[in-house]
Amino acid sequence: MELKRILLKLSGEALAGDAHHGFSDEEVTRVALEVKKVVDKGIQVGVVIGGGNFWRGRSSNEMDRVKADQIGMLATVMNCIYAADAFRRAGMKCRITSPYAIGDVTELYVRDKAIEYMEQGYVVFYAGGTSHPYVSTDMAAVLRAIETKCDAILSAKAIDGVYDSDPKVNPDAKKYDTMKMSDIVDQKLGVIDLASAVLAMENHMPMLLFGLSEKDSIVRAVSGEKIGTMVEA
Repeated sequence: MELKRILLKLSGEALAGDAHHGFSDEEVTRVALEVKKVVDKGIQVGVVIGGGNFWRGRSSNEMDRVKADQIGMLATVMNCIYAADAFRRAGMKCRITSPYAIGDVTELYVRDKAIEYMEQGYVVFYAGGTSHPYVSTDMAAVLRAIETKCDAILSAKAIDGVYDSDPKVNPDAKKYDTMKMSDIVDQKLGVIDLASAVLAMENHMPMLLFGLSEKDSIVRAVSGEKIGTMVEA
């Protein structure tokens, strides 16, 4: 598959490195340098980052879910500000957009403007989720990828692909090299939320899930090397 425009979905936890919370300067810088190689290939890049290194709304059982999810959305804004700064230091032009403007921190997401930015060589960050509670940053990634006509979603996670069970619990868990989005939906595998998987499937948006911690994983992914799990829509 020739990739001209991609949506890179980064796990917040993966950006935290071994600390599992906050930021790892070393990890974020490494990611920025990898993305720079992708941009230098002429590939247009949009980025969605999860907020799990700071907050997971769905795990806050004592709190109103809407308010908890709003905190999660703001966590993704912090992640995008931090990552965008690292990307700029690596030599890239960046724009941070969100569904709601936050002073001079972000600008309001407009689909046509986001495409125009990418065509001009900017890396466009989509912060703040979809602005709605009860949906994850997986949904934001799939939605923005479809809206901006990306060729694929590259989902870089703390785990190196899709397994038939949790490899942390089951040492005999089987890793899939390729599969269909309908398999994720039918088997409820949980690597992305089901609503996001259905949206991707209905709009024929393929997704590659791979481990962010692997050496040059992002560059290898856009180069067509067989890493992670290729999920065909």
